[in-house]
Amino acid sequence: SASRGTVKPSLNFNATTDAEVLYKAMKGLGTNEDAILELLTARSNAQRQDIKIAYKTLFGKDLVDNLKGELGGKFETLIVALMTPPIAYDVTSLRNAIKGAGTDEKVLVEILASRTPQQVKEIVAAYRKEYDDDLEEDISGDTSGHFKRLLVILLQANRQQGIQQETIETDAQVLFKAGEQKFGTDEQTFVTILGNRSAEHLKKVFDAYMKLSGYEMEESIKRETSGSLEDLLLAVVKCARSVPAYFAETLYYAMKGAGTDDNTLIRVMVSRSEIDMLDIRADFRRMFACSLFSMIKGDTGGDFRKALLLLCGGDDA
Repeated sequence: SASRGTVKPSLNFNATTDAEVLYKAMKGLGTNEDAILELLTARSNAQRQDIKIAYKTLFGKDLVDNLKGELGGKFETLIVALMTPPIAYDVTSLRNAIKGAGTDEKVLVEILASRTPQQVKEIVAAYRKEYDDDLEEDISGDTSGHFKRLLVILLQANRQQGIQQETIETDAQVLFKAGEQKFGTDEQTFVTILGNRSAEHLKKVFDAYMKLSGYEMEESIKRETSGSLEDLLLAVVKCARSVPAYFAETLYYAMKGAGTDDNTLIRVMVSRSEIDMLDIRADFRRMFACSLFSMIKGDTGGDFRKALLLLCGGDDA
């Protein structure tokens, strides 16, 4: 499938030349941030890994360490994220979410609800290799209740394939009985069905549920659950409907209101830049009264803004 990313591999790519450009940009007095951000946002992640190797070969230094030494703040965080291979970036994000002070549930929700089963399997394997720890055990030790149960189901990455025509109606009915029709909520039913069915199947279930109950699945979840479980169930439902729309909304709320959630902004812009940023932009424009480009422009500043706008790849005014 053709990539829907805004960042594409550079066609006449030369890792050695790029490594020299970056070295010059950091050598001597002052750092040429523009040269760094323009080059790195115009290369694919795989090409950035080649540049890292060429840099070490030419100068005997670690490119990421040098970048960290020259840059600072949010801009540094963004550039280091761009230099990290995608699975390793997810692994680091999850590790920091669990091992920091308190648990950053938002990161667990966003990554585990949106990644493909194949990506989740790779994340689990890479996490074990990197930290010699079991991701499921670490997450289980840090979370509780139905929120924990659904995360564990998502970590199994064993969703059914395709549409089970014969269970669409029953799934909808079981969900209806577990929520709207019941005094109190049977959360386990929501966890099991939403965690184990394919996205294509769930879309059909949501339609059947709407006909049956008169409610969108999201409305029922908001009324029947709360806290982290509600956030995770909503993310799973939204990702089943459309992953780009889920990320458009995530970006909007990262910037809306007072203060910006820079970490979410960086994580989404970097991790989706080569996958579906064009679709995220289109959904953003459709769902909100402005373009993603204009919102980033109004909400950020300096080199951080320049780099984000390059990853955004254009305005949909």
